[in-house]
Amino acid sequence: MTTFFQSVRQGFANRQGGRANGVNTNLNQQRSQNTSPVTGNPTNPSPSSTGAPVSFPSTPGASVDETLKPCADPLAPEETKWFFKEAYAKLGVKGNFMPLAAKPSYLDLGDWLAHQTVEQYRLITYFIVAVQEVNQNTNTVVCNATECPTMSAGRHYIYTWLNNERKPIPVPACQYIALVQRWIVGKIHDPVAFPTDSPFGRTAPSFESSYPSTVGTEQEGRKPIPAGPTTLNCTLSDLAGHDWVGKSAGFPESFLGDVRTAWRQMFRIYAHLYHAHFINPFWHIHNPNYMDLNSSFCYFVSVGKLFGLIGERDLEPMQELIDIWIFNGSIPTDCANGAFAITH
Repeated sequence: MTTFFQSVRQGFANRQGGRANGVNTNLNQQRSQNTSPVTGNPTNPSPSSTGAPVSFPSTPGASVDETLKPCADPLAPEETKWFFKEAYAKLGVKGNFMPLAAKPSYLDLGDWLAHQTVEQYRLITYFIVAVQEVNQNTNTVVCNATECPTMSAGRHYIYTWLNNERKPIPVPACQYIALVQRWIVGKIHDPVAFPTDSPFGRTAPSFESSYPSTVGTEQEGRKPIPAGPTTLNCTLSDLAGHDWVGKSAGFPESFLGDVRTAWRQMFRIYAHLYHAHFINPFWHIHNPNYMDLNSSFCYFVSVGKLFGLIGERDLEPMQELIDIWIFNGSIPTDCANGAFAITH
C-alpha cells in the first residue's frame, strides 16, 4: 500500500518549480514514445458542441444535489472504452482494499466515515491535478471548456448542476469539478459539519434524575428529582431520543447526507476522468499511472459499496469496470454485497 500512495504522490503531486513540470513539458515526446492500448492511438470522442462557459452559482453548497441526464441519443455508438477491458483493469497493488475499508471495532462509525471521506478526497485530488495541468504546446489545461463542454461520463451520461433557482444547467467539466471541490472542502473544514473536537469536551447536559447539591434542606438535596413518565411500549432507542450516524461522536444529523453527497460527486469526477481522460493524460504520462488511477478508484468503490454510500444507479457509467473487479476479487464479496451498508 505504501508503494501505491508514494507512486501517486510522485506522479501527480510533485509540482515544485511550476505545475507543469514533469507532466506536460514533453507531452508530445511522451505521446510518441508511449503507444496506446491498441495500435491506432484511440482518441476521446469529439464533443457535440463547444458550449459556452457557465458562471458559478453564488452558493454552490445549496446547489450540489444536481441531476443526471442521459444523452439525446443513448443508442449512438461510442468508441471502445479501453478501461472496460480486463487487460487494462489492473491495479497497482496486490490483494484488495478490505483492510483499509473495514471500520476498526473501537471507532465510531461517524469518525470512520469522516476519515474515509477526507482520505478519498485527498486521493482523487492528485488525479484532478493531472487534468488541470497546462499543456505548454497549446497553453490550455487538459480538461477545458472546449474539449469538455459538459460534465459527462461518455455520451450516455451528462451531469448538470442546479443553480440558485434550483434549475439544472449545463456546466463545463472543469467548472463542475471546481464547484464540487469547493463544496467538499467547505464541508470538510466546517467545524459543525465535520467537527474535530471531542463531544466529551463540551459542557455535560443536565439530566432530570440528577442529585442537586442544595435543594432546601440537606435531606431534600439527597432526593433524586423524578424523571418524566415512561411506557413499557417504548423501545430503548425511543427513550434515548432520536439517533443518527455519528451522533455519539458529535456529528450533526445532516452528516450522513453530506457524506453521501460527497461520494456521489467524487464518483462523477472519477467517471469523467475515465471516459474523457483515460488516454490523455493518464496513458500518455506514463503507462503505469492508469493502474494508480484504477487502484484509487477501486479503493473508493470498495468503501462506498461496503457502507452503502453510493447507489447502484449512480455506479452505472463505470459498472463494467466494477464488475471486472468484483469477479476477480479486487472488490471483495463483503464490499460488493454492502455488508455494512447504512440503510437509513
